[in-house]
Amino acid sequence: MEYDDMLDRAVGESPEASGGESRFDVPTPEVRQEGSVTVVENFPAVADRLARDPEHLLRYLQEEVGTAASIDDVGRARLTGSFKPDRIEGVVDEYVRTYVRCPDCGLPDTHLETDGGTTLLVCEACGARSTVDD
Repeated sequence: MEYDDMLDRAVGESPEASGGESRFDVPTPEVRQEGSVTVVENFPAVADRLARDPEHLLRYLQEEVGTAASIDDVGRARLTGSFKPDRIEGVVDEYVRTYVRCPDCGLPDTHLETDGGTTLLVCEACGARSTVDD
C-alpha cells in the first residue's frame, strides 16, 4: 500500500475532531439584582470551569467594572452597584481571553504561575509560556 493511500485510509477512519471551542463551554453568569448589589449566582461554577482561583476572577471582575466585590458564604460573587448580565458576561469572556486561553494555540489547557514576581500563563497543550498582567 502506498503512503498516500495509507494516509487517506487513516484520515477516513479517524473520528471527527472536535474544535477547541466546543469542548470548552464557560457557563453563562447567572446575574440578578439584590437591592443595590449585583449577585453572580453561579460564580463558583464559572471559576471551577475556568480552573482559576475564585479570588483572582473576583479581583478581575471588580477592577473591570470599577466597584467593590466580595464572595459570600455560599460562594456567590456580590458586586456593589447595578450591572447588566451582558456586562458581567463580557468581563468573564475577556478574563478567559487574557487568563485562560493560550495566546499561541488558543486552547484552554493552561494554568497560572508566578516566577520572580511575574505572572505567567503556561499552556499544558503546546508548552507556551507568556506573561500576563496581574
